[in-house]
Amino acid sequence: MHIILVEDDLQLGEAIRQALERLSYAVTWLRDGREALAAMRDQTADLVLLDLGLPTKDGLDVLAEARRSQVNTPVIVMTARDGLEARVRGLDAGADDYLVKPFHLEELSARIRSLTRRAQGLAANRIDVGVISLDIGTCEAEYRGKRVELTRREFSLLRILMERAGRIVRREHLENSLYGLDNAVGSSALEVQIHALRRKLSFDAIRTIRGVGYMIPRDPT
Repeated sequence: MHIILVEDDLQLGEAIRQALERLSYAVTWLRDGREALAAMRDQTADLVLLDLGLPTKDGLDVLAEARRSQVNTPVIVMTARDGLEARVRGLDAGADDYLVKPFHLEELSARIRSLTRRAQGLAANRIDVGVISLDIGTCEAEYRGKRVELTRREFSLLRILMERAGRIVRREHLENSLYGLDNAVGSSALEVQIHALRRKLSFDAIRTIRGVGYMIPRDPT
């Protein structure tokens, strides 16, 4: 899962980035309002964490302009601006959720999970596709009823494919979700993760669509 973090406070931004990466999220950290708007318009992220007090362009203006540009990416606003009026303005501008600083990183993580489930139409923490099951809350996987030990990055990759079962997921999307926009990775990094998953599940569980990406069938074997 690829998250764009927009926060100009260096200490807070670094703390949030490290916490998210420990949870295996790929993070692109931006500190400028105009850069944030350009990144949101690219629509390569799965979720945006947006501070409101930004240089060059206020966060509310960034959010409102992104929504006018038909950017539908879920957005959690992070701000020290407390009070009902500030929250209403943020929600009216297009925020999906609102966190008042200071907040616990555990709460941020829970909000991300909840918003991601809502955006994907998931009612619970569990995803089942044929013989493969994932528990998003505990990061546990099962194949044919038996637990499979996955690394965090393998789990993230499998989750992306299962959430889009039956559809091709382009390799660019997978790389951005796993490694972020500002992380240089080798050309074979994704193939290594796919190969590891196939060894732990089955070769037929993940199909390669040459020149495009990968897919998990709706009823994998």
